[in-house]
Amino acid sequence: MRVTQSMLSSNMLRNLNVSYGKMSKYQEQLQSGKLVNRPSDDPVIAVKGMGYRVELDKNAQFQRNIREAHTWLDSTDESLGQVGESLKRVKELIVQAANDTNTSEDRQKINAEISQIKNQIQDIANSKVGENYIFTGTHTNQPLYKDGAPNPDATLTAKGLGEKIEINVFDGIKMQINTSGSDYFKEVDDFMTHVEKILNDPTMTGDKIGDALGAEITDGTSKIPGLDAITEKTLTLRADVGARQNRIELMENRLSLQEVNVTKQMSQNEDTDYAKTITEMITTESIHQASLSVGAKIIQQTLVDFIR
Repeated sequence: MRVTQSMLSSNMLRNLNVSYGKMSKYQEQLQSGKLVNRPSDDPVIAVKGMGYRVELDKNAQFQRNIREAHTWLDSTDESLGQVGESLKRVKELIVQAANDTNTSEDRQKINAEISQIKNQIQDIANSKVGENYIFTGTHTNQPLYKDGAPNPDATLTAKGLGEKIEINVFDGIKMQINTSGSDYFKEVDDFMTHVEKILNDPTMTGDKIGDALGAEITDGTSKIPGLDAITEKTLTLRADVGARQNRIELMENRLSLQEVNVTKQMSQNEDTDYAKTITEMITTESIHQASLSVGAKIIQQTLVDFIR
């Protein structure tokens, strides 16, 4: 087969274009720091990279959810702690009022403070995170108490008040972030109302008043938890919240480790190996220069070259 001058020129130009393309690719990888700058560069690496980014996006959302869970649990723990401190003061006042040397006026003064503590505990029961009430189950737009009494709103169903609010903290893992407080605060409110009632009764003896410190109180025909039982329930609720806080911290550490691992895998998958890329670029440049030199010798001289 006869090799013509045009064939030699076409082959040389085609090879030079290929060489320019390789150098352009290496320069782009060095500038961007990525092996793949468009899916067509390497579809396999591109698909893997998209998978890693999906994992990182999910991880970031889970971490946002965990921050929200921290807020709810910390607020709940703080609120229950405030109730516990209030109950300690109530115990001191009951012990003081149980002394038979107190006059009716003395007990009225004690009762006035008891009433204020009762209102304070109702305010704690209406604690909020942002615009959400934290002790009303899924009725987060409704408070437990209004105007010093249980909220009469008919929409506050027992099922909703006891419903869990769960949040995704990992793939397939949900955690409860709220604490149902309707039953607990009702018991506290009933107890405080009973204490107010017996302190207002001038015939009540010190022993009867002191009975309020026990585990159970007889109020007329019904029985209600006493101060010891309510204090124990407060500690139980705080322990439950604390256990969930600990687990949230463990999940937070797990997410941090996953973020590091996925980021590392993504880097290994698509980041430029600068030493290797620079070496290959230098090699390609050397080949390109050689091609230009050889090509200049292959192409025949023109008439103008002979005239010179």
